[in-house]
Amino acid sequence: MAKSPENEHPVKAFGWAANDTSGILSPFNFSRRATTDEDVRVKILYCGICHSDLHSVRNERGNSKYPMVPGHEIVGIVTEVGSKVQKFKVGDKAGVGVMVGSCRSCNKCNSDLENYCKKMVLTYRSTYFDGTPTYGGYSDIIVANEHFVIRWPENLPLDSGAPLLCAGITTYSPLRYFGLDKPGLHVGVVGLGGLGHVAVKLAKAFGTKVTVISTSAEKKKEALEHLGADFFLVSKDQDQMKAGAETLDGIIDTVSAVHPLLPLLGLLKADGKLILLGSPPALELPVMPMLAGRKMIAGSGIGGLKETQEMIDFCAKHNITADIEVIPMDYVNTAMDRLAKADVRYRFVIDVGNTLKPPSS
Repeated sequence: MAKSPENEHPVKAFGWAANDTSGILSPFNFSRRATTDEDVRVKILYCGICHSDLHSVRNERGNSKYPMVPGHEIVGIVTEVGSKVQKFKVGDKAGVGVMVGSCRSCNKCNSDLENYCKKMVLTYRSTYFDGTPTYGGYSDIIVANEHFVIRWPENLPLDSGAPLLCAGITTYSPLRYFGLDKPGLHVGVVGLGGLGHVAVKLAKAFGTKVTVISTSAEKKKEALEHLGADFFLVSKDQDQMKAGAETLDGIIDTVSAVHPLLPLLGLLKADGKLILLGSPPALELPVMPMLAGRKMIAGSGIGGLKETQEMIDFCAKHNITADIEVIPMDYVNTAMDRLAKADVRYRFVIDVGNTLKPPSS
């Protein structure tokens, strides 16, 4: 007979969970494993709300498992370490991102690309190697193998730094891998949301010129004056798009809704790269513009642990954080509804440490 979440492991834990496809979260008692030789236990202080949390709690991609404690933008303080742990000591600041496990032996893992391992274990809505469900950061504690825990720079704020563990690495990795991190290049960013606003900051820190491409003219002032973009194009304005034709070396496309790729390909120079980070159900592929300009359409998903640490250190060096709205734990359902309407600038972060209240004993 299967054990209840509260009795699967010896360490009592508490959080908020969704129990069905309504996506409504409520207080939830569960348990974490005991800290083994290579494990780190972290007292969670903040957790960002990623758009994929919304997709997951509402089963919008059809692969959710309940009960579900979401959250993979986790930061806090180390409270216990195993006997073989080398990177951390009690009292250190630490982060846990999108994954907490991989096979550690395949070609991808050996190349520091654990994010592409066939046996990658997600921080939540996944099954760990011991057969128990993984639960995320809308909770008081988390236990993870130290390989999957990120060292946190002293000068990087915990609250506004937390979203970098997903939004940061998701945009940093393609900028680096596809060579869009060179001063003097011209990079486009499609969509000015949780991913897009971080992409602009990273691209500027790399020394590139940045054009923000949006369906909303209302975001122009924000993009240019607040985020420091160099140019702004309204994608529905044919004259603006024509004026921007063949000016970009690469485009980071963060949009998860169905949208046309043909106008974006028109903005690319020959040999330009359109990198998709969103996950719309399907997109029409315009082949002829790709052939005519030797242009590339590619995808990218987060990054490995080595690159995630590199990204966090880069952001600390360049004072890059997410723009956030800090919320209490009991506001999470309202935050999810607002996120569904894109009513956030640009990331909700839950103040777990101060507002997650376990049931009174």
